[in-house]
Amino acid sequence: IYDVKEDAVDPAAVEAATASILAYVRSHLSVTGADGTVCSPGTAAILADGDGVIYRNNFNCANVAGEIVYRSTVLTEKDPSARQVVLVAQRGTEAQALLDAGNTTITLSAPTPPLGSTMRRYLLTGIEHIFLGYDHIAFLVAVVLWARRLIPVIKIVTAFTIAHSITLSLAALGILVIPSRIVEPAIAASIVIVAVENFFSRDIERRWRVTFLFGLIHGFGFAGALQEVGLPPNAVVPALAAFNIGVEIGQVVIVAIVLPLLGLVDRLFAADRTHPARAASLVYAVSAVISLFGGYWLLTRVFEA
Repeated sequence: IYDVKEDAVDPAAVEAATASILAYVRSHLSVTGADGTVCSPGTAAILADGDGVIYRNNFNCANVAGEIVYRSTVLTEKDPSARQVVLVAQRGTEAQALLDAGNTTITLSAPTPPLGSTMRRYLLTGIEHIFLGYDHIAFLVAVVLWARRLIPVIKIVTAFTIAHSITLSLAALGILVIPSRIVEPAIAASIVIVAVENFFSRDIERRWRVTFLFGLIHGFGFAGALQEVGLPPNAVVPALAAFNIGVEIGQVVIVAIVLPLLGLVDRLFAADRTHPARAASLVYAVSAVISLFGGYWLLTRVFEA
């Protein structure tokens, strides 16, 4: 790579060796929180610069609270006399440090993200989770299939929200944690139960009770998704609240889509357009499909556990 005649690095040779250089740097450089939380690296670049080589990268440390530690043994692990110039850009400011074999780390103070930004991120995460949670969607659809009035639906959604908020908070805060090998099959079983119940009962007025019971189980499922993201140590309660609100928004949107569709089908196929009735065949058909999916999820989750 180094051209002795020119007393400089050969850009063409650097470009050809970029993959090898990046692999070496990745194995000898890390950016983490003081607790070991890894900052996500961006797309790295290797550039020839006079008689040296520049490694440039961005690191996302949004989930890190407290100090950020830049650690590098690039070159120094092979040559103790080597020196490494580090230029750190952070929120519009730049700092420079010199690392050697006896000094391999730089410690930076992690800026606390604005509370509004944190809440917005967890709000969107909650919405995303409910829309991607096909099992939660199936449960909500099965619960409201017989609903034709708004008040019972409000009771159902409220009961489900209160219930999953309780267990989600308990699990996310580490107060009560149930293994996913128990929670996930239980969620699938709840789907089968409410779907099969549609064949034997049309009592939508009292359904908020069973919805509350199963909402407690679904809350542990929501907590599992939240644990994958993690809660910021400096904003646990606001982030948890925002995630919960996001889940609630997702639920309301789903119900707001399903109920008008059911009403439209009622009017299209009703003999009396003035007072359309809910077609039992529609409820039975959708419930059968949901129960089959629920049974499949139950079996696969039991045997995966």
